Amino acid sequence: MTEPQTGTGGDLACDICVIGAGSGGLSVAAGAVQMGARTVLIEKGKMGGDCLNYGCVPSKSLIAAAHKAHAWRTAPQFGVTYGESTVDMARVRAHVRDVIAAIEPHDSVERFEDLGVTVIKGAARFTGADTVQVDERRIRAKRFVVATGSSPMVPPVPGLDTVPFMTNETVFDLDKPVRHLLVMGGGPIGAELAQAHRRLGAEVTVIEMIAVLGKDDPECAALVKQRLTDEGVTLLEGTAVTQAAMEGDEIVLTLGTDGATRTVRGSHLLVAAGRRPNIDGLDLRAAGIDATPAGIAVDARLRTSNKRIFAIGDVAGGYQFTHVAGYHAGIVIRNALFRLPARADHRAVPWVTYTDPELAHVGLTEAAARQQHGDRIKVLRWPFAENDRAQAERATDGMIKVVVDRRGRVLGATIVGPTAGELLLPWVMTVQRRGKIGPMASVIAPYPTLGEVSKRAAGAYYTPSLFSERTRRIVRFLLRFP
Repeated sequence: MTEPQTGTGGDLACDICVIGAGSGGLSVAAGAVQMGARTVLIEKGKMGGDCLNYGCVPSKSLIAAAHKAHAWRTAPQFGVTYGESTVDMARVRAHVRDVIAAIEPHDSVERFEDLGVTVIKGAARFTGADTVQVDERRIRAKRFVVATGSSPMVPPVPGLDTVPFMTNETVFDLDKPVRHLLVMGGGPIGAELAQAHRRLGAEVTVIEMIAVLGKDDPECAALVKQRLTDEGVTLLEGTAVTQAAMEGDEIVLTLGTDGATRTVRGSHLLVAAGRRPNIDGLDLRAAGIDATPAGIAVDARLRTSNKRIFAIGDVAGGYQFTHVAGYHAGIVIRNALFRLPARADHRAVPWVTYTDPELAHVGLTEAAARQQHGDRIKVLRWPFAENDRAQAERATDGMIKVVVDRRGRVLGATIVGPTAGELLLPWVMTVQRRGKIGPMASVIAPYPTLGEVSKRAAGAYYTPSLFSERTRRIVRFLLRFP
């Protein structure tokens, strides 16, 4: 396998240099080297990036532990009673770390070096249009990929720097019981971790400036918020944190709502108020790369203003999902290695919030569809309460909601309910292919499964015409004949 050329002073020349060993960067590096490109991968932090170390993997591991605690408490509704349950946060933390450790080898330096990638640990900065420097080492490449991801954004709240607070990068280090967790931010991260800690025994208060899960379909998000409230999570919407302070061993937040102020006290504070792209220290100007605080500007081919340099994933300022970074990696491989004009198509990007019930979405929401198509859309709904498998498992909270245009083309789908993320994939494929509702309505779904909700919702598209007076007249006419 071709290796990067080493010049004087340890300088390297390669075909493609990837900055950032998160999900997207690792995918580019692995793909490029296995296709014969001389590949350098630079990472200043942990291999695997945010997803493995601070994001998807630890959060879903914590949620799994919380799910077990909740299942124990709710087992009596099935006629099963256990003894008194306890939560050992040290063992919960050990579980989270064990899951990370099980996945780490796949993202390790050793694995990528075995593939033929030259891995350099350190902070990269551009020194020219085709050169970066890591400490005293220079790397010259034909193509660069910036995949540095994003970090938690800490809002400029007066006094916040004087109180101990956690972000998604530190919250998974907790090994002691949490008495009262204050969560600043009601997006997916805030909602997921709020419910998880509530189920693990903490009192939880979520403070959100606008609306909890405000980027999702409000009708479906309301079902998640109702469950959070039913489980004892306090949701304070339309509320801003205006001051933070310590009083003894308590964190005190001053809140503002409609001109009125109040305070809330807690033992721990989680800041989940959004994320910012990791561009500091890269010296993008030296390479002629345009960027704003929202991220690096890219075109449809994910090229920056320097056409030899690509930016993917969170740092490109769009959807902040691991699966989007992985998708971007494929676009870059086609452009950078094969010189194909591949373009990113974000029309069918799915997202899932892993609360209970889960909230999953792809395509246009009802509001977005109405904005684009006016009243020329049809909204199809089917509740989990009318699904036999959901009834058997006592998991009837939720619904599927599908938006189609006047010709039956699927514009978007939202599912709120048990395993909604797993149920979303057929709708992702349908939206991506600009498919119509018919195939979903005519498919044979196994019984009893939660997946039947998709077939039932699709079938609802035909109900008005199928059982109309016109259809009845046709049937009566045909029945006249022997």
